[in-house]
Amino acid sequence: MGVNLKGRHFLSMLDFSLEEILAVLETARRMKATLVKCRSAVPSTPVADRVGGRTGADGEHPFPGPLAGKTLAMIFQKPSLRTRVSFETGMTLLGGHAIYLAPTDISLGARETTEDIALVLSRYVDVIMARVFGHDIVVALAKHATVPVINGLSDFEHPCQILADFLTVLERKGRLDGIHGCYIGDGNNVCHSLMLGAARVGMHFTAITPPGYEPKPEVNRSAVQEGANTGAKIVVTNDLKAAAGADMVYTDVWASMGQESEASARKKVFKDYRIDAGTIKIANKDCIILHCLPAHYGDEIDYATSRTPNSAIFDQAENRMHAQNALMVHLMGCA
Repeated sequence: MGVNLKGRHFLSMLDFSLEEILAVLETARRMKATLVKCRSAVPSTPVADRVGGRTGADGEHPFPGPLAGKTLAMIFQKPSLRTRVSFETGMTLLGGHAIYLAPTDISLGARETTEDIALVLSRYVDVIMARVFGHDIVVALAKHATVPVINGLSDFEHPCQILADFLTVLERKGRLDGIHGCYIGDGNNVCHSLMLGAARVGMHFTAITPPGYEPKPEVNRSAVQEGANTGAKIVVTNDLKAAAGADMVYTDVWASMGQESEASARKKVFKDYRIDAGTIKIANKDCIILHCLPAHYGDEIDYATSRTPNSAIFDQAENRMHAQNALMVHLMGCA
């Protein structure tokens, strides 16, 4: 697909058109296949020789280095296993370099303004990823940066996760449009991005939450409006029976980072809003089980269900790297 995303920011699932999302996912599938092929090839042959790429000191490099000489700045207000390792490993595989900036390294808006941080980093690096609390921070970074800014997570959206989710669904189902995705739990940032992304790609989507924990009304309105253009039916409900016939069932923790003080109270409210054997019985027999992790087994999902053949949660975790690799090469014009 001949899309040009060079220099663009990725803060929301609505930042990309349907064609652009599909182009990134197709690049991700191709790059993942290349990596899998290289890792399974004859060990005595240098990986770089097999794919035509540059070699390092040990003669091994799995890709032809599309991001050679490129640097990613990773700003973290919130710690994460998957976000840090997937982005950092991805940059290494693509021939580039990633710099981890911990909360104490950059006190956003405290030691210096977000505007100045964006302007300074733009002089040093080729792309900025930020995992933050307030969505306004990634918006401000994108406003002032002269290089692409990626929303690695904010309290409002988690678009990189949804690219990985869609890649996983494509691998299991072969398509996105027309299938029925169902999310059970808190109407949080993951739910927001899933709703918006589903609407954009033509996936029917149902968000099932306890009363008072629905996704934000403005997100629902945007998703419904977008769904009207793509044929996606978007539903928000408190009825657990709405998971009937779902092709995908998805959940997340009941209390996100920063909501620890609410955890005990939320356990009482959310106790029935979980994925377990009962959920799978009313969903389609071949439904995909997804969880963006970390999981609190026994709360939003039980351990046994997470290990069934329907579960794709670790494929989903792996696909964070492949989807983000594709995203970065597109944003830097190297796809």
